[in-house]
Amino acid sequence: MSASEIRVSRTIDAPASAVWNVLTDLDNAESVLSGVEKLERLDSTKYEVGTRWRETRVLFGKSSSEEMWVTEIDPEKRTVVKASSRGADYTTVFTLTPAGDGTTLTFHFSAEATGMGAFSRFLMKVFGSFALKATTKMIRQDLDDIADAAEKRAGREA
Repeated sequence: MSASEIRVSRTIDAPASAVWNVLTDLDNAESVLSGVEKLERLDSTKYEVGTRWRETRVLFGKSSSEEMWVTEIDPEKRTVVKASSRGADYTTVFTLTPAGDGTTLTFHFSAEATGMGAFSRFLMKVFGSFALKATTKMIRQDLDDIADAAEKRAGREA
């Protein structure tokens, strides 16, 4: 794993179906993910390859919006979401793996610099570890939020 990758896992006391339903429920993401200020669908009412949305979060004290889109789906097993902004391409792979009666959700985030000049690459190296720590903290919170919602959903389904 390079410095521009983060991999975080969390075992959730819920079946893959409940985790998947929370993970792919864009319409309720604002109420599930405490770090998301706003989520605006840009097309489609479903979660399918090509679905696009704009997600707004507070990062380093400022609101920041990113346009994201789904590039791969293997229901209840894996989905891939991409974004591209500020000279970088971002890929997030969510993998769901059975873990006893529960599910392990793995969040693999990677960033690749594109079209950046030497000075921008230098700044990315200098401030990169700080940004990675903040991003890792955000990812852990997202996983906790998804786990809470999936476990509640699974409790209702039982």
